[in-house]
Amino acid sequence: MNISEIIIPGDTAGIEWRLPVFRFKGNDPAAPAVYIQAALHANELPGTALAHFLCERLRQAESEGKIRGDITLVPQANPIGTAQWHFGDLQGRFELGSRINFNREFPLISIRDRDSLIEDLDRATAVNKLKRQLLHMALAADLVIDLHCDDEALQYAYIDDAFWPEAQDLAAALDMEAVLLSDGESSAFEEAVGFAWKHEDPGVKKSRLPGKLSVTVELRGERDVYPEMAKKDADGLWRFLANRGVVVAPVALSPFSGPAVPLDNIEMIRAPAAGTVLFHRNIGETVAEGDVLATLITRPGRADGIIDVRAPQAGLIVTRVSDRFVRRRGDLMKIACENPSQATRKAGTLED
Repeated sequence: MNISEIIIPGDTAGIEWRLPVFRFKGNDPAAPAVYIQAALHANELPGTALAHFLCERLRQAESEGKIRGDITLVPQANPIGTAQWHFGDLQGRFELGSRINFNREFPLISIRDRDSLIEDLDRATAVNKLKRQLLHMALAADLVIDLHCDDEALQYAYIDDAFWPEAQDLAAALDMEAVLLSDGESSAFEEAVGFAWKHEDPGVKKSRLPGKLSVTVELRGERDVYPEMAKKDADGLWRFLANRGVVVAPVALSPFSGPAVPLDNIEMIRAPAAGTVLFHRNIGETVAEGDVLATLITRPGRADGIIDVRAPQAGLIVTRVSDRFVRRRGDLMKIACENPSQATRKAGTLED
């Protein structure tokens, strides 16, 4: 295992960040190369815990000569976000200076222009230095896995249509309970990787990318950081690597049995008014059209002070917000449904 550091100078004097990068050299040039990163949203730590235990497996495999493909692992991909504390709370989703999501505005380039990402880096802001170098490393791989988590959630993933159904092995290996099929139309990290591959040939946009994968894995919720969970997730990712021939290990995967639905079929349940949230249903439950999902106490103490929020159609509750007070139009749940939502959705991500 080789450990190096990328040093990111700050935008003011006297500040710099260090980004550790772990590399395992494969012994078969024909095997897929892999890039794995965790905690791009710096307060989403289940992936960092997974990466720690996966490194144990990889060090052992390396000593036994069982790593076939090159593996690059970045266990904590956002030292800038990790340093953002506001009144005791870690603010790891948005860069405080620009208010831009750390997982948005990655450069959309062709894979042919990969090296341009690290040209003139001294002219970029610290955050853009970070984003460009992360993307540059990822574009050297065939399989790219970006480890995130949601608020309160099942184990699920965002997977571009271009990689499905081939990516069912990842969903099966990690025991995912749902897959959301994305349209690849945003500037999030995993979609920027897919964009580069799709636009390799000038004037042509590929719709299928066999042998490739770029995916955002949502490892349940922010508070689901426990040793046994992390070890189980690391074992799941290890099984995926074995199935793709990256490491040498016996593997038998059960078929993925969860729903795989396009983003247009996701009902984003939002609060019609501000208030205290009383949830009636939990993640993992299947609901019917019209079921009460939550009650909002909008005017405490008054006879007309509550509003019921109901399911617009039947589906599986994939996520739920952990806050128990919401503003008007604040997110409450995501529900995966068989039919498209009647709500208008712009192409790209479901949330900022």
